[in-house]
Amino acid sequence: MTDSSSPALISYAESAIVEDDALLAARTRAAELGTNPVSPSVGALLALLARATDARAVVEIGTGTGVSGLWLLNGMAPDGVLTTIDPEPEHHRAARRSFAGGDIPAGRTRLINGTPTEVLPRLTDASYDLVFVDGPLIDHPRYVREAIRMLRPGGVVVVHNATADGAVGDPGRNDPVTAAAREAAMIIADDEQLLPVVIPLGAGVLAAAKAR
Repeated sequence: MTDSSSPALISYAESAIVEDDALLAARTRAAELGTNPVSPSVGALLALLARATDARAVVEIGTGTGVSGLWLLNGMAPDGVLTTIDPEPEHHRAARRSFAGGDIPAGRTRLINGTPTEVLPRLTDASYDLVFVDGPLIDHPRYVREAIRMLRPGGVVVVHNATADGAVGDPGRNDPVTAAAREAAMIIADDEQLLPVVIPLGAGVLAAAKAR
């Protein structure tokens, strides 16, 4: 039996994805600003899920320099709008450059400069096709609760780095960040309206679909 988590298979999953010039430029900006964007395989997964849900309304928690946003937009419906939240103005400036480089019309993105814990409660219930959680791990439980509230029936929540860099599987790790990652996973696991799966790509992805 092949070990699906083997380094060789993970390396293949990443190398199989070819990113275009706009994505590569966004990654360069991420390196310059010291942000940690999704890996190519996770980006491709986001595009796939956006396309599978025919996503027209998507929320992204953690804009960064626009790497994950570009992937989401690539999979969304042509008239879809990405709402992306980040408290750092510098990230928004970089993301706007990335979206412009990808020929994304300005009307397809709504960049909100603010703290997600303050912004998310203002977003409408059951109105979004996909919510991507990529903010600070310590806040993931709050983000996940808000995501579930905002999802329409059949919508999908995606949590990036759901393993807290592998710490959630270590019984000896009980620091606040690891505990928060575990709590976020339990919120999803305990919600009967969600169908979850852990996907061993990048830093570990937890995805769950809301019942129709």
